[in-house]
Amino acid sequence: MVSDGDTLVDLRAQLRGDSLKKQLSAVHELLALGQVGIEELTTTLKARKTEPATILDGKIFQVLYATEQADLQDLLAQHWPQGRLEMPSDQGIDYGLLQDLLIKQEFEAADRLTLAKLCELAGPTAEKRKWVYFTEVEQFPVVDLQTIDRLWLAYSEGKFGFSVQRRIWLSLGQNWDKLWPRLAWKDDNIWTRYPGGFVWDLSAPDGHLPLSNQLRGVRMMASLLAHPAWSKES
Repeated sequence: MVSDGDTLVDLRAQLRGDSLKKQLSAVHELLALGQVGIEELTTTLKARKTEPATILDGKIFQVLYATEQADLQDLLAQHWPQGRLEMPSDQGIDYGLLQDLLIKQEFEAADRLTLAKLCELAGPTAEKRKWVYFTEVEQFPVVDLQTIDRLWLAYSEGKFGFSVQRRIWLSLGQNWDKLWPRLAWKDDNIWTRYPGGFVWDLSAPDGHLPLSNQLRGVRMMASLLAHPAWSKES
């Protein structure tokens, strides 16, 4: 018979391991243990405070926030008032609300805000028209695209983000006709209807979000996935 102490030791080892899948599984298992598991997650998050945030950090922050325990809310606000990830921007753009929505898994609102931030990056004309030309994407700062991507990655268990879409696109030989159904943006040659046809939770396929203003067609998406941000990931 395995004791609670042995279980904690095993789950602690999983958190410190190299397998993201096992790390995320350990987070959910610790949460299921109740207060003792929550305390272990809190200790882990605090111990990793000085390290660059990863998908694991984002998930732990997310589940602790979702407990709605007042003491945890206070602790998170004290150490990470805007969320676990830093949000650098070469244009001085504030991504705080985007991080907040993603922490809460409000993915539909986060997707709309992501498009708004892309328009903000493109400039006042794009903000007014509410969509982005492919030529404007080429001018986006590397830092800003990486910030948006890391936020999506961290709070989606690594399922969502531009870099995920790019990885899938490359694995399909950069074939757009194969990419759209893989992302569930198209089915039987029919475009998915916005917003009701899309999946706004973690049951969605990898790369399903953000939508990247997908109705603008291939050229905008091609510019986004070919952006230098993905060859300069740090």
